[in-house]
Amino acid sequence: MVKEIQRDKNDIYGKPILGFFFKNQKFITTFKIILTAVFFYALYFGFVHQSKENTFTTALFWGIFWSFFMVLTLPTFGRIFCGICPHGFMGKYITKFGLKKKMPKWMQNRYIGIFLLVIGWWGVYYMFPGIYKTPFGTAMMFSVMTIVSFIVYFVYRDMSYCKYICPIGTLTRAYAKLSFTWLGTYKSACSECKTFDCATACPYNLKPFTFDKRNSMTDCTLCMECSTACEAVSFKFTKPSETLFKKFQVLPAEIWTFVLILGSIPIAMAFHHGIGRSNAANDMIWAKTAHFFESFINFGSIDTIGLFAFLYALVFSVMAATIGMFIAAKILNKDFKKIFYDLGYSYAPLFILGSLAHTLESFFTRGYDRIVEGFALGFGFGVIDIIPLAKHGDSWLMVFGILKWIAILWALLILYKRINLLKVSKSKKIFAYPFAASLIIFFLSVNVYRAYIIDTYGRAKTGHSMHTQKPLHTDINKKLHSDYKSMH
Repeated sequence: MVKEIQRDKNDIYGKPILGFFFKNQKFITTFKIILTAVFFYALYFGFVHQSKENTFTTALFWGIFWSFFMVLTLPTFGRIFCGICPHGFMGKYITKFGLKKKMPKWMQNRYIGIFLLVIGWWGVYYMFPGIYKTPFGTAMMFSVMTIVSFIVYFVYRDMSYCKYICPIGTLTRAYAKLSFTWLGTYKSACSECKTFDCATACPYNLKPFTFDKRNSMTDCTLCMECSTACEAVSFKFTKPSETLFKKFQVLPAEIWTFVLILGSIPIAMAFHHGIGRSNAANDMIWAKTAHFFESFINFGSIDTIGLFAFLYALVFSVMAATIGMFIAAKILNKDFKKIFYDLGYSYAPLFILGSLAHTLESFFTRGYDRIVEGFALGFGFGVIDIIPLAKHGDSWLMVFGILKWIAILWALLILYKRINLLKVSKSKKIFAYPFAASLIIFFLSVNVYRAYIIDTYGRAKTGHSMHTQKPLHTDINKKLHSDYKSMH
């Protein structure tokens, strides 16, 4: 155990303010306790106040947790969302008193979490678009996740839920590789260490002193407990996505996360929420497919256009990635899996920066006001009406659109760096490059095509009604005021 060390200038732990936020365990634990209390209070509030006028529950989970905080922190500081997650915070203590069994091999499958995220979360969202927008639906979903996580934490050791079952576990691990921070250790101090206190302190049974050599932080959630156990642990500023410019042991599940999440969110939303709100919406293949099946199948309350937009987005994304990489593998005379999983890390920026652009714009146009209104409602300040920070169409909001283009250029740069790691001739690399970039080109094409459709055919008159309506009306405000006066 190292008790004192001279820290480098880029070590966050050595910074007066940042070091306190990231290293002081008393502060971190206090913050986690407060966050966990708010988390469970929002669940309770969602069950007690199930009408759509309860904006507190939805604002906390969809306005702050996802997407604002997670999407904002992953490409910057990394996986700190997992470090303060109420599930992980409580799971650490549940595991200590649990059965401590080793998770069966069939459950040690990261595709379980990916499946739950893509199908159980986004598939349901497109089929039943209103279900997660309600306080009850939000509270129910996160309550089920909480119960499942606590059971898994109690039965199995090493925080196995976070690694394999959590719907966002593999997602955060994958996208955190874009960040400009790195948790590692000072090699000079570790070379003489015989106690391995950093590894002993890790609730995930990881070995932080190996991260630098492996060029991988594996399943580290940045809980920072290792930094309390030994001063040799560092948390440094680095170049963005620096780890992706070097060799490391790839994880196939991360590549499929990049592909499937790209299809599930930005591509599917471009189809359904973008092009689908234009005057040309009914001419799109997903709309025609939906109408065809509706002619002889009763889908009930399912949004069939949303369902098929989601399915087509997934199929097109998978095809663009696999076919392009297959051709690139043939050109490079390499095994397809090696090429796909080595070069597939170039997809990382596409979703996260594209979503960041949407998240920031949404925060100013319809996020900030709902968050403030929701928290005022949830903590007994009554119903207030906050004016959004911006309106749809404000010219300055266009600056956020630049992030999508940065994502594309960043992805092409990562692909260039990773393809150069292959031991093949330069001519083969040049010839294979555009095929390896097929998913990146597809993402670019979808954004260009969406803009073309909107500019050419215009938006449908009711295209944005679901986004522009304010849920708090005068009569409802009066009723809520009387309800909360009686409660408080």
